Amino acid sequence: MRTDRLIATLAADAKPAMAPRRALLYAILAGACAAALLFFAVLGPRPDFMHALSTIRFDFKFVLTVSLGLSALAVTLHLARPEAKGGAAILLLVPAMLAVALVLELVNIPAQEWAARWIGHNARACMVNIPMLALVPLVLILLALRQAAPARPALSGAVAGLLAAGLGASFYAAHCPDDSPLFVATWYTIAIGLVSALGAFLGPRLLRW
Repeated sequence: MRTDRLIATLAADAKPAMAPRRALLYAILAGACAAALLFFAVLGPRPDFMHALSTIRFDFKFVLTVSLGLSALAVTLHLARPEAKGGAAILLLVPAMLAVALVLELVNIPAQEWAARWIGHNARACMVNIPMLALVPLVLILLALRQAAPARPALSGAVAGLLAAGLGASFYAAHCPDDSPLFVATWYTIAIGLVSALGAFLGPRLLRW
């Protein structure tokens, strides 16, 4: 075999099947479709969805979940590079926004209503449905990351869990009747944390290279 052909063959063998960014994009799109199908098959939007769109607390849930997904996406892409260091500070954006919302909520509602808004009506459903909607996106995102070379598989898996949970929580927010930041800060955070923990568990097992 000629030298130039041998070099071309070796280069083709070393080339990943798909660029990591493209693979991740496809995984997110496929995961979103899977989550949407599951959402409409099992949950569906809340009955007063159109009216709720005109309320700031309902809309703010989507601000939080979409911001979580986008910031986690940025960190996931960063961690996909084997030489990546740091870069996770953007994940503090959502907790900061939520902290401001909590202060405003506590200031603007009577203290006797705090407990009711914190407990809400669907705490258990929240902790079940967000992980349920995020599971397929998480698996697809982790499989897409196999096209890359993350140096810290557990951390990459945890952030992939945040990305998948942001996607799942965005769908669930359309169904959830509890809009108070007190509820979101507690039960959404627990549910998202469960997905992130699952990602951290699966990361070293699926992303090792």
